[in-house]
Amino acid sequence: MSVDLKLVEAKQMIAPPSQSFSMWVWIRKNLFNNWYNMLLTLLAGSLLVYISYATLTWVFTEAQWAVIGDNYKLFMVGQYPILALWRIWSALTMMTFMFGISAGTFKGTMLRLCYILSTIYLVHIIAPFTENTSKIWLTAQLVMLVISYFIGSKIPYAKRFNIVGWVISIPIILFFIHGFGILPVIRTNVWNGLMLTLMLAAVAIILSFPIGVLLALGRTSKLSVIKYFCIGYIELIRGIPLITILFMAQILFPLFLPTGLTIDNLLRVMLGATFFTAAYMAENVRGGLQSIPNGQYEAAKTIGLNPVQTTAFVILPQALRAIIPTIVGQSISMFKDTSLVAIVGLVDLLGIAQSVKSNPEFLGRHMEVYVFIAFVYWVIAYSMSYSSRRIEKSLGVGER
Repeated sequence: MSVDLKLVEAKQMIAPPSQSFSMWVWIRKNLFNNWYNMLLTLLAGSLLVYISYATLTWVFTEAQWAVIGDNYKLFMVGQYPILALWRIWSALTMMTFMFGISAGTFKGTMLRLCYILSTIYLVHIIAPFTENTSKIWLTAQLVMLVISYFIGSKIPYAKRFNIVGWVISIPIILFFIHGFGILPVIRTNVWNGLMLTLMLAAVAIILSFPIGVLLALGRTSKLSVIKYFCIGYIELIRGIPLITILFMAQILFPLFLPTGLTIDNLLRVMLGATFFTAAYMAENVRGGLQSIPNGQYEAAKTIGLNPVQTTAFVILPQALRAIIPTIVGQSISMFKDTSLVAIVGLVDLLGIAQSVKSNPEFLGRHMEVYVFIAFVYWVIAYSMSYSSRRIEKSLGVGER
């Protein structure tokens, strides 16, 4: 009997402590292990409590959020005609449909992004400043998201349909927004607010990726003309600030065009942002290519692959997989850099904020405006970062 009691006591001694007990042990060991750490902990804790209390007090009792509700349409779509807003909603419905199809096909990251999208729609439906017409459209977006999710999980060849669907959806979305003469044309000078910010970021990120890959491959080419052209382009662009590229696209580029030929202001900015981002993307891809060991090239050569097949099917997929965090980081940086277009005459989300806070009716409400803008930027940047982490985890990036 005494032996059994000793065994029980021994098991109790080596049993893992409870989670709450472990937390208190960690706190005592790391935060209150001596007098100066205790003092620093109390000071930091007091400061954190004070800042949190002051912030929450301002947010819920002092801030006048009517400035956001009264100008919400401006923040979202700028001066886009009210009678043509159904075209924006139609374009958004197309995007929602493709998100739902992708979520039903791939699950995982796309499904979680749909959760975030659904939450955004629900918040806007509940928000008091949302008009009844907008609430109907938002409810339709939720219904479309659910329907397209089930369609995506049932249709055959769903992955191919996703690729084709996203490619086709881009011109359809642009058609609804612009019109191209079939619908009444809405000129790009009234494409403002968050819509303009997202369009600039999406175009620059999507188009810069293939250009950056080609530049990175060209930089490693054995053909001197291609190699030094790519090196010269990458180093030149990376040595110039983005704002300089934008000014060149706005002021210098039209001087080289033939008389009578003009290129839309927005298109010039998109091209400038794309070529700027492509140079940084090329360096990211080059880093990924250099991380691939020579054994991969030798193995591909052993099984009879030529250099093009080796690069396309063996080297490049591994390189891109390794630099997913870097690519997403560059994409987030480009998204935030779209705020610079306000300097060259385009009115993005930050430009709308500048206009609103300059309105005599809303003088002194700049804090509310900037907090709202910061929150919008954070939601989008966090969604991109979250997607990156999910993709990295699914692909096993950083794991052996």
